[in-house]
Amino acid sequence: MEPAGAHQVDSLARLEERIHQAAETVVSLRRERDDARELATKLSREIDTLRGERAEVRARIEKLLGQMDVLNDG
Repeated sequence: MEPAGAHQVDSLARLEERIHQAAETVVSLRRERDDARELATKLSREIDTLRGERAEVRARIEKLLGQMDVLNDG
């Protein structure tokens, strides 16, 4: 039979290990969150760039269509 003190020490050791694991999980999750935020910011900038490029392409196509209309009407 284990003495009562040994059981308490064992319980405290298990609790200490669980707390340590929880702290490591929190640190890991915070890193993942920060990485996800960084990626979201990067992707948001990329979307803005692509939207700008799409608007530019659309304007150029509309200009070309307008020139074709002038040629067809002339």
